[in-house]
Amino acid sequence: MYLGLDLGTSGVKAMLIDGDQRVIGSATGSLDVSRPHPGWSEQDPAHWIAATEEAVAALKAAHPAALAAVRGIGLSGHMHGATLIDADDKVLRPCILWNDTRSFAEAAVLDADPRFRALTGNIVFPGFTAPKLVWVKHNEPDIFARVAKVLLPKDYLRLWLSGEHISEMSDSAGTSWLDTGKRAWSPELLAATDLDEGQMPHLVEGTEQAGTLRAELAAAWGMQQGVVIAGGAGDNAASACGMGTVAEGQAFVSLGTSGVLFAANGSYLPKPESAVHAFCHALPGTWHQMGVILSATDALNWHARVTGRSAGDLAAEVGDHLKAPTGVTFLPYLSGERTPHNDAKIRGAFIGLGHETGRAELTQAVMEGVTFAIRDSLEALKSAGTSIGRVTAIGGGSRSRYWLASIATALGLPVDIPADGDFGAAFGAARLGLIAATGADPLAVCTAPQTAETVEPVSALTSAYDTAYHRYRALYPAIRGI
Repeated sequence: MYLGLDLGTSGVKAMLIDGDQRVIGSATGSLDVSRPHPGWSEQDPAHWIAATEEAVAALKAAHPAALAAVRGIGLSGHMHGATLIDADDKVLRPCILWNDTRSFAEAAVLDADPRFRALTGNIVFPGFTAPKLVWVKHNEPDIFARVAKVLLPKDYLRLWLSGEHISEMSDSAGTSWLDTGKRAWSPELLAATDLDEGQMPHLVEGTEQAGTLRAELAAAWGMQQGVVIAGGAGDNAASACGMGTVAEGQAFVSLGTSGVLFAANGSYLPKPESAVHAFCHALPGTWHQMGVILSATDALNWHARVTGRSAGDLAAEVGDHLKAPTGVTFLPYLSGERTPHNDAKIRGAFIGLGHETGRAELTQAVMEGVTFAIRDSLEALKSAGTSIGRVTAIGGGSRSRYWLASIATALGLPVDIPADGDFGAAFGAARLGLIAATGADPLAVCTAPQTAETVEPVSALTSAYDTAYHRYRALYPAIRGI
């Protein structure tokens, strides 16, 4: 058996799989986010441990024999978090999370230093780790002076599990300190934030062994001694391992609260000016690119809240058969946008409203707006040298056949719907645990799920969609100034 632990913002998910990658069981421990000031987002790392204990205890109660047979553990977690510990491995302050924006000014200063984009391949976003440490240096100097190690969230869990200070490439690529092409810490970038390599964890690949489970935890959980812990992955790379999106040309689109277009790469292809993330993948010698939009199903949920209908009712009103755009355009920038604009201040809009516009037309426009934002990410990835032949759809929005037909038509790509199953970050982490414990071939383990159905582009609407997309593209510069 193999255990995947995924540290999410709202909970820790624990998943057990067997040697044939069948899911035996899963359980979740809940988490909350603290927001002591506007723009702040924090969690107490002690709560991560408590949530992990809760999830594993539930698995032990339901599957004690399976838990006793665990040979490897894989870790996944939300990226960019700054977990600061002292020389005695004590936490110095609550972890500053990925969606915390307090360090926007520090991020702008670092991003203006050309070394950061040149070495990391990415814009220094306020959510990344390095600007958070500069903020701590400026605002909490006593804490900054005591920082012995900076750990990403899942790697703090590893410290508790194994006693080791270790991270891996995919998560570390989101810190703004990694030389992403060399897959190594950059002493130059660390020095620019008054830190050094001694304050960073040791780096391994996500498929490699990165510690073993402490004897007292193994005894408490009913496991054998010497359980291997894998390097693991940041949450999106772990999801890609779960989806089998690990080889050149493979891609998935995630229609969740936010939207992600994720493409695996066999080489390092940075283009930071496009606001595409270029990170290391969890498998050795691989990288990935990722376009991110901040409001995907969140845009439909907003529309549902305003109209007093459920998102499901609104989608049903639009139907299953794709229609030509009506001329009403929606910009889904409800909380700013990441790719391709990197604009935290821009906000959404409806354009082209008329007396004839009804609720169904507005819903259609909202779905098309998210679709066109995903096409923006595709165009950004293309400009960085990535070629995609098809995508797999995941996330809650992928239940809408209309939305998938819209995406297929706008992207000009077939969209595969996977067979039923849980292929998320916890499953990907469990796969990495299996690889680290057994030495199995990563490509043989990280295979794609069976395809239940493929949604093809509607060729009769390609021209209408292209026209609507170019109208959409023209609107961002038109409203940016106001």
